Amino acid sequence: MERADSLAPQPSTAITDRGDGARPVISVRAATLAYGDRVLWRDLDLDVRPGEFLAVLGPNGSGKTSLLRVLLGRQALTAGSVSVLGSPPHRAGGLMGYVPQQKALPAHTLLRARDLVRLGLDGHRWGLSLAPGPARRRVDELLDAVGALPYAATPVGRLSGGEQQRVRIAQALATDPRILLCDEPLLSLDLQHQRTVTDLVDRRRRLAGTTVVFVTHEINPVLGAADRVLYLAGGGFRIGPPEEVMTTDVLSRLYGTQVDVVRVRGRLVVVGAPDAAPAHHEARPNGGGPP
Repeated sequence: MERADSLAPQPSTAITDRGDGARPVISVRAATLAYGDRVLWRDLDLDVRPGEFLAVLGPNGSGKTSLLRVLLGRQALTAGSVSVLGSPPHRAGGLMGYVPQQKALPAHTLLRARDLVRLGLDGHRWGLSLAPGPARRRVDELLDAVGALPYAATPVGRLSGGEQQRVRIAQALATDPRILLCDEPLLSLDLQHQRTVTDLVDRRRRLAGTTVVFVTHEINPVLGAADRVLYLAGGGFRIGPPEEVMTTDVLSRLYGTQVDVVRVRGRLVVVGAPDAAPAHHEARPNGGGPP
């Protein structure tokens, strides 16, 4: 089976109406999220279209992960409203896939890669699970789709960071979600694995029309895939196409110091950011507010 085919949705869940004129799959209105006196972001209006790849960027503590928690129905807004697929977030269920932040697993963990993906397939079910034969075939398809079938029987604690992320993506795709939420899936990965993980997510988006909300600190690996960028900083935000948000003027105001954005072979590259981060990384802002 070709990996590209196995990343496509199952026939029963395939969605055909994913044009720009379709209803937003995520709609946020006048949203504010605060913890006490600390406002993460205020008056956020956001519509995410079917099949769109939205990259969410910003410094630590700017509310990127909290935004995903809101979309998952695990965090209430301080003010405003949010709907997912036309309903409150907690009703989306299996229609949303979630790739959590990577956490190191002990080497002695007995859970195999296959077992982790199987939990995504029927771990949320009450009562009897899926029949062993069809479930195993589906797990193998998912592992093959992300290039993880060779280590299906390997305990996840013995896998490299890049290998673990492949397995987590397979787990998140187990229910053929219409929306895929990714929380820092590139964290602690080298550049090659960052590109591999981004390509896997984007291939699913292109083949299945899955909407992607991709939280990351690593700008450049996602710029070729992102339709829009949402940049959260200083209690505010900036949203638009990468070419509008990722500019020298905008990022210099966000960072509070000179940041240069240049184009190399058709790609945007951020250079000269604080702490002398490599060009393929996003340096952490030092408290600058939004423009």
